[in-house]
Amino acid sequence: MCGIVGYVGFRPAANVIVEGLQKLEYRGYDSFGVATNNPCLEVYKCEGKISEKGERALNLHGTIGIGHTRWATHGVPSDRNAHPHLDCTGRIAVVHNGIIENYAALTRELAARGHVFRSETDTEVVAHLIEEYYDGSDLRDAVEKAIARLDGSYALLVTVEGSDVVVAARDCSPLVLGIGDQEVFAASDVTPLLGYTERVVYLEDGDLAEIDRTGWRIYSRGTPVQRPIEHVDWDVETVKKGGFPHFMLKEIFEQPKVFYDTLHGITEASLPERYRRPSEITVVACGSSYHAGLVFKYLCESTCRIPVRAELGSEFKYFTPPLKGIVTVITQSGETADTLAALKKAKAYNCPTLAITNVLGSTVTRIADHTLYMRAGPEISVAATKSFIAQLAVLMGLVDLMKGGNPFGAALERANSVIEEVLLLDIDKAVEICRPAEHLFYVGRGLFYPIALEGALKMKEISYIHAEGYAAGELKHGPFALLSTETPVVALCPPGDTYSIMLSNIKEMKARNAPIIGIGARGDRELTDIVDVFLPIPESHELVQLVATSVVLQQLAYRTAVALGRDVDQPRNLAKSVTVE
Repeated sequence: MCGIVGYVGFRPAANVIVEGLQKLEYRGYDSFGVATNNPCLEVYKCEGKISEKGERALNLHGTIGIGHTRWATHGVPSDRNAHPHLDCTGRIAVVHNGIIENYAALTRELAARGHVFRSETDTEVVAHLIEEYYDGSDLRDAVEKAIARLDGSYALLVTVEGSDVVVAARDCSPLVLGIGDQEVFAASDVTPLLGYTERVVYLEDGDLAEIDRTGWRIYSRGTPVQRPIEHVDWDVETVKKGGFPHFMLKEIFEQPKVFYDTLHGITEASLPERYRRPSEITVVACGSSYHAGLVFKYLCESTCRIPVRAELGSEFKYFTPPLKGIVTVITQSGETADTLAALKKAKAYNCPTLAITNVLGSTVTRIADHTLYMRAGPEISVAATKSFIAQLAVLMGLVDLMKGGNPFGAALERANSVIEEVLLLDIDKAVEICRPAEHLFYVGRGLFYPIALEGALKMKEISYIHAEGYAAGELKHGPFALLSTETPVVALCPPGDTYSIMLSNIKEMKARNAPIIGIGARGDRELTDIVDVFLPIPESHELVQLVATSVVLQQLAYRTAVALGRDVDQPRNLAKSVTVE
C-alpha cells in the first residue's frame, strides 16, 4: 500500500511530484522519495513523512520524474529502503506499489551474476532486472521483459537517465494516467491529478504505458491497445481540509449530505431485474466494509427473507464456501486486493457479481458484472467514516429495491437531519471515560451488533486503545472475566425487540463494576438511570438510529484520539487503500 506519482511535461517535475505525493500520503507515510531527469538522474529519498520533510526534494531539477510515498511491506522504514530504487549503474530508477512474491529467488539469481543490492525491499529486484534487459535505447522493451519474470502485484513507474520517457505498468495494483496539454501524469489514484486535469485513463491489469510530452501509448502484453479517456467529477476543494483540523473530522461532518446523495442515487434504474430476487447472496468485504455487509445480512434476511452469507475477503480466496446466487463485493477504493481476489474467484465459479464502490473506473468496476456507486467523494483519512455511511445508504437502498414497495425510503428521508443533530452531541463525559482506558468493549444486538464492531474498530484504529465489539449476550461466555472498574463498555441500546434483554445485559455488566456509556433513544429514562454516561439519539426509525449511532461512535473515537494526541488521519502502521494481500 503505497502512493506513486509520475510526470512528463513542461513544469518542474519535483514540484508536481511532491505535491502529488502529499495528496497520496494517506496511502503510506513511513518514507518517501523522488527521482528526476535533468537529463542526469537526480534522487532524493528519506525516512519519514513527505508532508514534514519533502522540502529538500523540491531542489531536484528537470521536467520528467517519478516519486513514491511508502507503507512498508519488505524492510523497515529507512532512507535506504525508501523508493525510488536504482540499478547497479545508478541510471535506472523504479517506484513500485504492490508485492513481488518471487523477489527472493530473483535476488539470488541476480546476485550470483554480480548485481549488488542496497536495500531490504522486494522492489529493488525490478531495477536490476530492467538493467539486465536494457540495451540503452528501448526502455519499454526492457520493462516488458522484466515484468514477465515477476510474480505478485505491481504498479510500476520507471525512468532512465537521459530519456524523455517514463514507462508505467500495472498488474493487480491501481494506476491511472492524467492527460493534460503537452503533459502526462501517472498516479496510484486521481487525487494528485485534481487541479491539473479532469481527463484520465485507467490502466488495466497487464497494461504497460509509455508516456512522454507528445502523449501516451498503451500496450497489453506487447500489443497496442486503446483505453478510453474518462472525466473525473471530483474537484480539488474536496481533497482539502476546508478549515477542519483533520480530514477525519471534515469527513464526519460531510456525512449528512453523503448519506442523502448516495441514498437518492439508488433508484429503480440502478439494479437490473436479475439482481432483485436472488436465491441467496454472498457478501465479501474487509474491515469497515465487512461490517456494512453484516448490517445488510441482518436487514436483507429479516426484510426480504433471502439468505445472506457474509465472508471476509482475506479468507474467501483460500476457504471458498459453496456458492449460489449473487456474489456482492463491497470496497471503498475498488482496489482492495483481498476483495478483488475474491471477486475473481466468484467469476471463475460463474456467479453473477455485484460491486459496491466509491471510485468510478476502479478495478472492481471493470471485473464485476454490475456496479452500484457510493457518492462519498474522496476520503483522505485512513479511518473510514463517510464511506461507511455511504455503504449503509447503498445497502439500505438495495434492500428497498429487492423488497419492493419502498419499505424504508420514507423513513430514511429524515436520516440526514438526524445525523446533523448528533454531530452537535456533547460527548465530553464519554471521552473522559474512554481516554484513560487500556481496554474497551462495545456491545449491541441484532442490527446494532455490526455497529458495535465498527465502533470498536474506529477506536482501536486511531486511539490505539484495545477495543472489542461483541454481541451483547456473548460477554457472559468468557469476556465477563475482563470487566472491572477500568474496563468501560459502550452499550448500544435502541428501542426495539431486543431492548429489554439489552437492558438486562447492561445491568449484568454494571454489576461487575464496569463504567457504562449508553447510546439510546432520547428520553429513555430507564437507560439513563442505569448507565454512567447517556448519549441520546433523536427518536426515529431503527435504521436512522443505526446510522446516527455510527456517527456518534466515530465522533467518540475521533475525540478520544485527539485527547490522547494521536495522529488521527494517519494512524501508525495503517494505510488507506489495502492493495496487497
